[in-house]
Order: sequence, then C-alpha cells, then structure tokens
Amino acid sequence: MPLPFLHPFAPTTKERFITLTRGRGATVWDVDGNELIDAMASLWYCQIGHGREEMADVAAHQMRQLEAYSCFDPFTNEPAEQLAARIAELTPIAEARVFFASSGSEAVDTAMKLSRLAQRMAGHPERHLIISRERGYHGTNLGGTSAQGLPPNKEGYGSLVPDVEQVPADDTEALGRLMSDRAGEIAAVLLEPVQGAAGVYPPPPGYLAEARRLCDEHGAYLIFDEVITGFGRLGRWFAAEHFGVTPDVTTFAKGVSSGYQPVGGVIVGAGPRAALEQDGFILRHGYTYSGHPTACATALENIAIIEREGLLERARHVGTRLETGLRSLVGEGLDHVRGDTAVFGAALDEAHQATVVRDALLDRGVIARAIGDNTVTFCPPLVITDEQIDRVADAMAAALAVTRT
Repeated sequence: MPLPFLHPFAPTTKERFITLTRGRGATVWDVDGNELIDAMASLWYCQIGHGREEMADVAAHQMRQLEAYSCFDPFTNEPAEQLAARIAELTPIAEARVFFASSGSEAVDTAMKLSRLAQRMAGHPERHLIISRERGYHGTNLGGTSAQGLPPNKEGYGSLVPDVEQVPADDTEALGRLMSDRAGEIAAVLLEPVQGAAGVYPPPPGYLAEARRLCDEHGAYLIFDEVITGFGRLGRWFAAEHFGVTPDVTTFAKGVSSGYQPVGGVIVGAGPRAALEQDGFILRHGYTYSGHPTACATALENIAIIEREGLLERARHVGTRLETGLRSLVGEGLDHVRGDTAVFGAALDEAHQATVVRDALLDRGVIARAIGDNTVTFCPPLVITDEQIDRVADAMAAALAVTRT
C-alpha cells in the first residue's frame, strides 16, 4: 500500500522511494549508507552544494530574531529589503523592483498577472494575451500550467487560464505571425532562455534578440523565466547577461537560495513598473510568505557564497569538463548532447531508454534525471569537483554499455 505522502511527478501507486538522509557538497547519502553524486543539483537548484553549515547558521540566527512575519501593508523586514536591493543590483534590468514568492510556480503566475495588470494600468485593458513556447515549462500553478508547452502536464485539469497560447519553440516566424495577427491583444511573451525541464534546449542563435524586437514592435512585455538559469547556472547571474538580451520582467527561484529555503520572485523593470506605480494604486496580489525573513536571509547568504567562492567562473569550468565527458559518448549510446555552460541534456540513441539509463546510473552512484523516453539531464552543483565530474561521465559510459537493447 502506498505511503501517506503523495509524491509530485511520480506514479500514485508507487510504494518504494530512495530515502535520502544526508548531503555534503555534490554528494548525498541514502538511508542504507549508499553514496550518490548529485549530478542534478537536486532539481536544477543546489548551486552551492549540500550541507553548508553557514547556511544553517544564518537561518538559525534569523529564526532567533524574527522567524517570519507578513509583508502585507504596513510591515516589512530587513532581510527582504536587503535581498530585493541585492537582486536589483545583480539584474541587467534597469530601475528594477523585486516581488517575492516561495517558488518558481508562484513567480510565473505573478509575472503573468502583473503583465496583464500593467497593460491595463497603462491604458490597454484589451492586452491580455500571453504567448509562450512549445517545450516550455513554467511551473504547475494554474497560470504556469496554462503556459506550459508540455502537453502531458496539462491533461486532466479541465479549463485552464484563457488567452494563453503556445508557438513552436524555435520558430521566430511563427512568433511574429501570431503577434501580428493578435497585435492589439498581446500582454507579454513568456519564455525560458534555455528550456530546461523539456530536456535542455538552448535557444537558436538570434532567437532571444528577435523576441525582444518583436515585443518592442508590438508593445508587449518580454518575460524571461529564469527559474533554472538564474543565479549562476550559465556562468552569469542571469541568462539575460549571458545572451545579451534584457527582458522587461524576470522570474526566479531555485538557485537564489540553492534550495536551503523556498524562495522565488519576480524582477519588474521600468516599463511595467511605471504602469503599476500610479498614485493611489494598491497591488492586490501577494502570498503569505512573500518576503519571508528567514528565507530572504538564507538567499542573501547563498548569493554571498556564490560571489566569494567564484562560482560563476566555476560554472564555466564545470560545464566544459562535463560537456567534454558527455560528448565523448556520442556514437557510444548518445545521439547528441544539448546544453549551455553547466546544464546539459544527453540525447540517447534508439537502443536506449531514459529511465533505464537513469536507474543504471543510480546503481553506479550517480543521480541524473530522465526526461521523456530519450533524454538524461545533468545540472550539477557548481561546487562539484573535477574528480566527481569524471566519475559522472564514467558512470554514464558504463550505464550506456549495460542498457543497450
């Protein structure tokens, strides 16, 4: 009989899971004492690695001072104000303000709501269409589910949010046609700079710049969903810097705290900000834990660790070494490798199946993620050692060798 815990993205009748009990750096251990290299940073997020004592100390200190308190009017707290200011410094978006949530899903729904609201406040109530891309993953709240370009994740939930449409993932002509056809209705274009949960798909050259141009032409806000790419995954604080394209709005989560506390949020740029800051306007949106002081204090320490340990630069080294190891297996069970900097998808050939390869990797002490039938993804903590990266590649080679059908 299944246990009481109803697991996310898992068979509802599954009875046995791997129970993890401890983590340190890029390594975790299960209840039986088995050591596993975490080549997925849990779920795309543990940039600074597991078991950081300084993170526990910061959280404990803040809990002794003020563990939590609402930031609804008229209250605030110092960690929330400091984190907002720090993120505003790091983002390439000028004149930014930061809204806090507790997850990427909340952040995406917030960005969708704010983009529609800002258009209305700017005098365009007819602008309510949100355009996203096929293969996009934007969380599992109602708005993000509606914007997803992964059909299985949308099935069975009934009517979703209206006026949310997808276009082919890499087709700027299709994007341009829809924007021309619905020119007076578009609130925003929502996209991941690198599509992660679909299996790691970097954008074609020039795609993001063209999306920026089209948004400018049609009066739409450009939203970057940087829940995976933000805070160092691509060797810069944000993918917007990496690709040299600045959005109007950015969503973030995951790497902002390396998962030590649930933190997410939305960076709002000058255009939508001006519309929302009209005299007397009250923002009637927020979450109980928006600006949670312990979560914000932890995120501040995480950012400080990334900075003082040079993890942005380390991400580039990690990615180069991992990519080299994976690409050496093309023709040996891999069809090709997709990715950018420190996040990769290994596309299997027809003789391999993703979950079978994933399980073979687990047997060899490596955690990766199976996506669909033919992709295994890798997104290690940025503190992973060179020796551990090589072990990941060696384990992948061995897993491919024993799972060929």
